[in-house]
Amino acid sequence: MPRDTNALGSIFGGHILSLIDLAAGQHARTVAPKKYVTKVMREVEFIAPVFVGDAVSFYCTTIKQGRTSITIQVDVEAVRGVDSLQTITVTTAQVVMVAVDKENKPIPIFEEA
Repeated sequence: MPRDTNALGSIFGGHILSLIDLAAGQHARTVAPKKYVTKVMREVEFIAPVFVGDAVSFYCTTIKQGRTSITIQVDVEAVRGVDSLQTITVTTAQVVMVAVDKENKPIPIFEEA
């Protein structure tokens, strides 16, 4: 939406980062239904701008699973155009999510035997 754009008509990078964080958190909950917090966002690469009117999709893949954390690859694609639709990769990132308890202390993702 326009409130999320700069003077050039492209979406603020910080807004995209926020959506990446939400997508990674949702993905982590599909791996194991826990409360997660973001520990690290790394390897964020803005490849192309996202413009007002683009339809944006976030694709998540588990890269690594530790005892209390999950590393997730998030690939962001935009579909743009009216007469001729094109899909382009606009951003990629790796996000480390940590499962936490009510006191926000790390907990195992899966029950230990």
